[in-house]
Amino acid sequence: MDQALALELLLSGKNVLLTGPAGSGKTYVLNDFIRRAKSEGKHVSVTATTGLAATHLSGSTIHSWSGIGIHDSIPRDFYDNLLKGRRDTITKTDILIVDEISMLHDFRLDMIEQITRHVREVDEPFGGLQVVLCGDFFQLPPVSRGDQPLGKFVVNAQIWEEFDPVICYLDEQHRQNDDDFLEILNAIRSDDVRRNHAEKLLSRQSVDLAELGNVTELHTTNVDVDAINSQQLSNLEGKEHHFAMTTTGKAHYVESLQRSCLALEDLVLKKGALVMCVKNNPEKKYVNGTLGTVVDFDSATDFPIIKLRNGRELTITPEAWELRDGDKKRAGLVQIPLRLAWAITVHKSQGMTLDAARIDLRRAFIEGMGYVALSRVRSLDTLSLVGINQMALRVSPQALSIDESLRSKSAKDAKKFSHLRERAEKRKTEKPAKYTATSKSEKLNRMREKYPNAYRPWLKSDDEKLVKLFTSSETISIPELTKTFGRHPGSIRARLIKHFGEDAVTSDA
Repeated sequence: MDQALALELLLSGKNVLLTGPAGSGKTYVLNDFIRRAKSEGKHVSVTATTGLAATHLSGSTIHSWSGIGIHDSIPRDFYDNLLKGRRDTITKTDILIVDEISMLHDFRLDMIEQITRHVREVDEPFGGLQVVLCGDFFQLPPVSRGDQPLGKFVVNAQIWEEFDPVICYLDEQHRQNDDDFLEILNAIRSDDVRRNHAEKLLSRQSVDLAELGNVTELHTTNVDVDAINSQQLSNLEGKEHHFAMTTTGKAHYVESLQRSCLALEDLVLKKGALVMCVKNNPEKKYVNGTLGTVVDFDSATDFPIIKLRNGRELTITPEAWELRDGDKKRAGLVQIPLRLAWAITVHKSQGMTLDAARIDLRRAFIEGMGYVALSRVRSLDTLSLVGINQMALRVSPQALSIDESLRSKSAKDAKKFSHLRERAEKRKTEKPAKYTATSKSEKLNRMREKYPNAYRPWLKSDDEKLVKLFTSSETISIPELTKTFGRHPGSIRARLIKHFGEDAVTSDA
């Protein structure tokens, strides 16, 4: 199925499983649908099975949204203890989206279904919500730890047959531009890796990618990644530049957002550092996974200037991340959307497109890990293998069986809903609405006419001065602090909440 028909099915209100290989455009279609649905006034709850995936979509985890948390079954007193705010969010939602569905256990999907049906008091699957599940079953599977019950993929859930979503299996390719490499990836997906595929992969072992400049390494463990990045940064000469994250919201929500976000609480950079953008830029100057090298720091703002592989230089300004619960914003943070990129984990690379990578799969420990890592890269020519084990080429036998049935049902659904294709083709020719919003730089310059330090990093001396002024005077006001520090009142409030908690600052202070 192509993206246009999939989008039309989503917009028509159908329950959908949006799936397909890495690079087939699942996230692109999902984001387009979310934008259009919200513009029509729909209440869209955007969730994912992991915090990292949730932040890519500015959403929350499905565990948090539904209230199940870490539970493996619905406690007896669950509904008695379910907060009114959680009930309101579930009741008000029109569309529930769950991304990275491959990592959700079947029994947890049943739990979510029972909760939504009960809370919404509608005796239909998921209480009558339009539910959109998105993911690829060949990627990382559900993980059971300790004494957790063994779970299977969501297609084994008790509710699945009654739920009966339309299957939108995207079969176009928008990442790889190398037929040989695509053949290898498809061979891994079909559990049909032959000698010629293995030989082509092994031919990339220890290949020198120096002509491409610095490239990112993918590793299977955090320990390796942290050690490599720390050592590489220390090898660079020159001054360290620190960028502190600013946050808003209650502490436990902020902590949840920080854990699930690739942005760092304290980002430390030097000239020459290899960095990766960790957010899609609204103005499409970079995407999540874009690599660059720090070449300088802006003299006025200290913001890093990076040089991309195509030679363009960009000044990277702070971006915002949000933890949303339905329509409610629970927490927010602002930080430079960069992190050191000499190395990242395979897990954190999900959703990224890398121009080039050096990949170490000698310690791949779970089915699908090798496929996730290899499919981040566009071509064999931009891949270097440190090493690879047999597990890296394995996929789940259950995923193979599921994939066959999903492809078959997707083909049937494409025929069943072929009457929507004319509308889909017409929508493809529509010109997107012109972007008329003021550019970020213009907004920033306008804001700094009134607040000269807007979006500039808080220095340690500024923090110490703020704490001293706030604690030494019972009458000092937000406007006075705004004038003293040359910052927006919202920034002052956020900083005071960071130091003293929610209760320290009243809305009219």
